[in-house]
Amino acid sequence: MAIDTNARYLESHEYAKPAGSDMLIGISDHAQAELGDVVFVELPSVGKEFAKGSTFGTIESVKAASDLYMPISGKIVEVNEAVKNDPSLVNKDCYGQGWLIRVAPANPAEFSKLLDATAYGKAIGEE
Repeated sequence: MAIDTNARYLESHEYAKPAGSDMLIGISDHAQAELGDVVFVELPSVGKEFAKGSTFGTIESVKAASDLYMPISGKIVEVNEAVKNDPSLVNKDCYGQGWLIRVAPANPAEFSKLLDATAYGKAIGEE
């Protein structure tokens, strides 16, 4: 499994990755592999605000549907339309073209409290 060392993670497998002053939010390679072929992604509207840990959307695969949780508090500034049109991008490139939302962080310090790549790797048994 690939673990992006620039990202920080929730134990529920969502990541936050710096993109200028914003954060890109998506699901980890481990999560997309566990889900299998992603067939649908429900994402929030631009402008909505979410607290850390709150549900911001749903991801569905041929195996299961899962809620998506915010790794950091913030306001949605962009939704990845490419993923809405082609959910398989999550499987093909979860850390690149398969990101889900871009967030303006409400509290940038929350990022440092997320699991780093090493801690996330241990959490999923990839040491």
